[in-house]
Amino acid sequence: MLLWRLLPLVALPLAAQDPVRFSRDVMPILSDKCLSCHGGDPAGRMANLRLDTREGATAKVIIPGKPEDSLLIKRVTATNQFQLMPPARSHKARLTEAEVATLKSWIAAGAPWGRHWSFEKPVRDKSKTIDQFID
Repeated sequence: MLLWRLLPLVALPLAAQDPVRFSRDVMPILSDKCLSCHGGDPAGRMANLRLDTREGATAKVIIPGKPEDSLLIKRVTATNQFQLMPPARSHKARLTEAEVATLKSWIAAGAPWGRHWSFEKPVRDKSKTIDQFID
């Protein structure tokens, strides 16, 4: 019985060491907070900025390997309401500290792009099974 109480404490450090993955970690943030204005629909696209393609994102607001120099990070952390993204008029919530940290980690790692998770082949991570905790 004690094992089940300790399991969350053991699992947290494992999750913290897991590298940021585009489809699992970044795409949901972009999809939820950015793509309604900066996505594939040219009729609704704001500032002629596409964040649904690597080419569009790295051409204007992401400098791979340099999160602090990337305009994306500057805009989602801005204190000026006229620079802050997403803007209040979008009725979308401001990015959380965790979401900003995820984007920073992803950009620092070179902003590797990926496909939507449904198009990626599932890969079992054998290093993180519950079997290793049970004797």
